[in-house]
Amino acid sequence: MGVTKIYIALSVLFCQGVTYVNVGFKKSAWEQNPYKYSQWGAERAVDGLYSDLSAAGGQCVISDDYQSTAEWRVDLGRIHIIHHIVIYYRTEHKNSDIINVYASRFLGFSVYVSNTTNKNDGILCFMDRNFTIETIPKPMNIICPNQESGRYVIYHNNRTHPPYPDGYSTYAYNELCEMEVFSCAVGTYGLECKETCGNCRNVSQRLKTNGKCLEGCKDGFQGILCKSPCNTGSYGIDCKEKCGNCLYVYKCSYSNGTCLTGCVAGYHGNLCKTPCTLGSFGLECRGTCGNCRMCSNANGSCLTACDAGYLGELCKTRV
Repeated sequence: MGVTKIYIALSVLFCQGVTYVNVGFKKSAWEQNPYKYSQWGAERAVDGLYSDLSAAGGQCVISDDYQSTAEWRVDLGRIHIIHHIVIYYRTEHKNSDIINVYASRFLGFSVYVSNTTNKNDGILCFMDRNFTIETIPKPMNIICPNQESGRYVIYHNNRTHPPYPDGYSTYAYNELCEMEVFSCAVGTYGLECKETCGNCRNVSQRLKTNGKCLEGCKDGFQGILCKSPCNTGSYGIDCKEKCGNCLYVYKCSYSNGTCLTGCVAGYHGNLCKTPCTLGSFGLECRGTCGNCRMCSNANGSCLTACDAGYLGELCKTRV
């Protein structure tokens, strides 16, 4: 199998510019009928090691003998859209030209994608009906036909309804050395993961088939894909906030409502929603009202009569 392949972080497969992530890497795993020796436990199939596909290599799941059913599953932690699955199964040798007699235990297997730990609640992704020990691929690359979604990927095999085709083992086994479950990388979606996600509030919580943001958009964006900025004059979560009295409304930040070029006369503050305080007016409220009880916060004109001894629109001219 060549150099040992160890994924230090999430495994990423690059294929013709497409980025997939092994979302099963080092996730929680379970198996039915575990063998009595712990070095062959369920976690071996998601540890990123598959350079030695023999029992002695300690990199494979091996279940107990003389069982009529075999089942193994990985918990992906949350629902993922599954693009494809790669399975490395026990061979006991490294020469790929030699017929693998242990493939007899793998023949007839099924893979399910489910939102529960019960395969019957899920969808059948693949079932082997045609392979023989001479023709079964090493490794096995499975593409779910409809990019199925689910939290659990379940391997199942059985020997409960004989007779079976020639080459099938008498008993069922979990002999998986690695199962890689590939999904679109965070920030991508769609056919071959070529689409870029929008401005989702949580980019990991979006449908990988159509890019819909499941937890809504970041502040300042709208639409199911969160790719459209707020309309002019609005901002914030779901674009529900109305911009203040910006000098130029199209210069209102659609993320937080800040007026980037300042306020119209009569207002102040980052959002330009606060009128000038009593006694001030104009741009940035720098003007001082004349001698009247109340003046316009926009231009300083007195809205009431001038105090005694003053006249004029601004009430700044002495009698």
